[in-house]
Amino acid sequence: MEAKALTANEFLDCKGMLCPLPVVEIAMKMRTVPAGQVLAVFCDALGAHSDIPAWCEMTGNEFLGSEPDGKGARYYIKKATA
Repeated sequence: MEAKALTANEFLDCKGMLCPLPVVEIAMKMRTVPAGQVLAVFCDALGAHSDIPAWCEMTGNEFLGSEPDGKGARYYIKKATA
């Protein structure tokens, strides 16, 4: 899924981290993100393309998409409102 013209309220740099560390960092960061806000995650881990959307589905957060970012990608997650 490709993100088109998305803007983020919060940012998290997970480049250089091996799986599952990016998902662990996302989970910790999302505790501080207000409901309805969007987190952009910069990540180059090979498993992130499947791990991040799967984590969103498991936690009820909305995976908005991804876009290439250098050697990795930028993933957009909207914090659940409930």
